[in-house]
Amino acid sequence: MPDITRRALMRDGGFAVSAVALSPTVIEQGSGAQDHPESVFHAFAFQWKPDTTDAQKTKAAKDIAAFQGKIPGLLQTHVGANISPRGKGYTFGGIMQFKDQASLDSYVQNPLHQALLQWLVPLIDAIELDLRA
Repeated sequence: MPDITRRALMRDGGFAVSAVALSPTVIEQGSGAQDHPESVFHAFAFQWKPDTTDAQKTKAAKDIAAFQGKIPGLLQTHVGANISPRGKGYTFGGIMQFKDQASLDSYVQNPLHQALLQWLVPLIDAIELDLRA
Protein backbone atom coordinates (compact mmCIF):
# COMPACT_ATOMS: atom_id res chain seq x y z
CA MET A 1 0.00 0.00 0.00
CA PRO A 2 1.49 3.38 -0.95
CA ASP A 3 2.35 5.98 1.65
CA ILE A 4 -0.35 8.71 1.38
CA THR A 5 0.80 12.10 2.62
CA ARG A 6 -1.44 14.92 3.78
CA ARG A 7 -0.05 17.08 0.95
CA ALA A 8 -1.02 14.42 -1.63
CA LEU A 9 -4.51 14.17 -0.16
CA MET A 10 -4.99 17.91 -0.27
CA ARG A 11 -3.53 18.17 -3.78
CA ASP A 12 -5.70 15.41 -5.17
CA GLY A 13 -8.84 16.39 -3.30
CA GLY A 14 -9.25 12.96 -1.77
CA PHE A 15 -8.99 11.11 -5.10
CA ALA A 16 -5.93 9.28 -3.81
CA VAL A 17 -7.92 7.86 -0.91
CA SER A 18 -10.66 6.47 -3.14
CA ALA A 19 -8.10 5.05 -5.58
CA VAL A 20 -6.24 3.29 -2.78
CA ALA A 21 -9.51 1.95 -1.36
CA LEU A 22 -10.48 0.59 -4.77
CA SER A 23 -7.25 -1.01 -5.82
CA PRO A 24 -4.37 -2.97 -4.38
CA THR A 25 -2.07 -1.75 -7.16
CA VAL A 26 -1.62 2.02 -7.32
CA ILE A 27 1.17 3.58 -9.32
CA GLU A 28 1.48 7.32 -9.69
CA GLN A 29 3.92 9.45 -11.62
CA GLY A 30 3.78 13.20 -11.94
CA SER A 31 1.13 15.41 -10.42
CA GLY A 32 -2.65 15.52 -10.29
CA ALA A 33 -5.23 16.26 -12.98
CA GLN A 34 -5.41 19.95 -12.07
CA ASP A 35 -1.82 20.30 -13.30
CA HIS A 36 -2.74 18.73 -16.66
CA PRO A 37 -5.83 20.52 -18.03
CA GLU A 38 -5.70 18.52 -21.27
CA SER A 39 -5.67 15.18 -19.39
CA VAL A 40 -7.72 12.28 -20.62
CA PHE A 41 -8.79 9.42 -18.34
CA HIS A 42 -9.16 5.88 -19.65
CA ALA A 43 -11.39 3.74 -17.41
CA PHE A 44 -12.04 0.06 -17.94
CA ALA A 45 -13.80 -2.82 -16.23
CA PHE A 46 -13.65 -6.55 -16.90
CA GLN A 47 -16.02 -9.45 -16.47
CA TRP A 48 -13.75 -12.49 -16.41
CA LYS A 49 -14.80 -15.49 -18.48
CA PRO A 50 -15.45 -18.63 -16.38
CA ASP A 51 -12.20 -20.48 -17.19
CA THR A 52 -9.93 -17.55 -16.25
CA THR A 53 -7.46 -18.53 -13.53
CA ASP A 54 -6.38 -16.48 -10.55
CA ALA A 55 -2.86 -16.50 -12.02
CA GLN A 56 -4.16 -14.90 -15.24
CA LYS A 57 -6.04 -12.26 -13.24
CA THR A 58 -2.90 -11.46 -11.24
CA LYS A 59 -0.85 -11.28 -14.44
CA ALA A 60 -3.35 -8.83 -15.95
CA ALA A 61 -3.05 -6.50 -12.95
CA LYS A 62 0.75 -6.69 -12.98
CA ASP A 63 1.03 -6.21 -16.74
CA ILE A 64 -1.28 -3.18 -16.73
CA ALA A 65 0.54 -1.63 -13.76
CA ALA A 66 3.86 -2.23 -15.56
CA PHE A 67 2.84 0.23 -18.30
CA GLN A 68 3.65 3.04 -15.87
CA GLY A 69 6.96 4.60 -16.89
CA LYS A 70 6.98 2.70 -20.20
CA ILE A 71 4.06 4.29 -22.05
CA PRO A 72 4.74 7.91 -23.10
CA GLY A 73 2.21 10.35 -21.67
CA LEU A 74 0.80 7.91 -19.09
CA LEU A 75 0.65 9.96 -15.88
CA GLN A 76 -1.13 7.60 -13.44
CA THR A 77 -2.30 4.01 -13.32
CA HIS A 78 -4.75 2.59 -10.78
CA VAL A 79 -5.87 -1.02 -11.20
CA GLY A 80 -7.48 -3.71 -9.06
CA ALA A 81 -10.53 -5.57 -7.85
CA ASN A 82 -13.91 -3.85 -8.05
CA ILE A 83 -15.33 -3.57 -4.54
CA SER A 84 -18.63 -1.94 -5.55
CA PRO A 85 -21.82 -3.88 -4.78
CA ARG A 86 -23.22 -2.31 -7.98
CA GLY A 87 -20.58 -3.79 -10.29
CA LYS A 88 -23.00 -5.84 -12.43
CA GLY A 89 -20.45 -8.63 -12.80
CA TYR A 90 -17.48 -6.38 -13.53
CA THR A 91 -15.06 -7.58 -10.88
CA PHE A 92 -11.82 -5.89 -12.01
CA GLY A 93 -10.99 -2.49 -13.42
CA GLY A 94 -8.75 0.48 -13.61
CA ILE A 95 -8.24 4.13 -14.36
CA MET A 96 -5.35 5.55 -16.32
CA GLN A 97 -4.61 9.25 -16.68
CA PHE A 98 -2.93 10.37 -19.91
CA LYS A 99 -1.30 13.72 -20.56
CA ASP A 100 -3.62 14.40 -23.51
CA GLN A 101 -5.73 12.76 -26.20
CA ALA A 102 -2.69 12.14 -28.41
CA SER A 103 -1.03 10.16 -25.59
CA LEU A 104 -4.14 8.00 -25.18
CA ASP A 105 -4.35 7.45 -28.94
CA SER A 106 -0.69 6.43 -28.99
CA TYR A 107 -1.22 4.02 -26.07
CA VAL A 108 -3.96 2.18 -27.95
CA GLN A 109 -1.47 1.31 -30.71
CA ASN A 110 1.59 0.84 -28.46
CA PRO A 111 3.21 -2.62 -28.91
CA LEU A 112 3.14 -3.23 -25.12
CA HIS A 113 -0.62 -2.63 -25.03
CA GLN A 114 -1.18 -4.70 -28.16
CA ALA A 115 0.78 -7.62 -26.62
CA LEU A 116 -1.42 -7.44 -23.51
CA LEU A 117 -4.60 -7.45 -25.58
CA GLN A 118 -3.48 -10.49 -27.53
CA TRP A 119 -3.63 -12.79 -24.50
CA LEU A 120 -6.15 -10.86 -22.36
CA VAL A 121 -9.06 -10.23 -24.75
CA PRO A 122 -10.08 -13.92 -24.96
CA LEU A 123 -10.44 -13.96 -21.14
CA ILE A 124 -12.72 -10.93 -20.66
CA ASP A 125 -15.84 -9.06 -21.54
CA ALA A 126 -14.83 -5.44 -21.09
CA ILE A 127 -16.26 -1.96 -20.99
CA GLU A 128 -14.13 1.12 -21.58
CA LEU A 129 -14.71 4.82 -21.06
CA ASP A 130 -12.47 7.72 -22.05
CA LEU A 131 -13.18 11.13 -20.57
CA ARG A 132 -11.79 14.50 -19.65
CA ALA A 133 -12.27 15.39 -16.01
